[in-house]
Amino acid sequence: MSRKLLLSALFAGFAASAQAQAVDGPGPNLVIEVAGAANGTVVIDLLPDVAPKHVAQIVALAKSGAYDGVVFHRVIDGFMAQTGDVRYGKAGGDLSLAGTGDSDLPNIPAEFSTDLSFQRGVVGAARANDPNSANSQFFIMFADGSFLDGQYTIFGNVISGMEVVDAIQRGEPPAKPDVMVKVTVQE
Repeated sequence: MSRKLLLSALFAGFAASAQAQAVDGPGPNLVIEVAGAANGTVVIDLLPDVAPKHVAQIVALAKSGAYDGVVFHRVIDGFMAQTGDVRYGKAGGDLSLAGTGDSDLPNIPAEFSTDLSFQRGVVGAARANDPNSANSQFFIMFADGSFLDGQYTIFGNVISGMEVVDAIQRGEPPAKPDVMVKVTVQE
């Protein structure tokens, strides 16, 4: 293999692994303290220029403490980790309905982007069949999920702590779900 091809291959591998560690944009940032099988901090750069309504709602919920104590209720290996059910997803409670709830805030209309793709480390808004039914739940991609492009709203990127996301307990629901112990916003 020529030096140029080798360097190109190395750079491509680095770029793929670095994508989840995206550059910190103008923010704000969502800071998630995770406990369970995964322990550590995940920082998500929110994208108000891409999905202003989604970012505003996520920030409002985080600032109110609504996400504190919420479990990762749906974690599919090679796909994504989902959390954010502030109604039925609190640790220590009956989690049988986790994933079916929302918040007291209204649903958010879809803010689909044609410029971004669901790749490793991308954060998207979970929703029901109605494209305008996103509310409080969100998911973090483990790997390429470009088949979701144009169907779900992208509102952030993991900029640090992807190794914590990778360690989240798998399952639908996980036997011992990991918990977002504290979620804060850095402006």
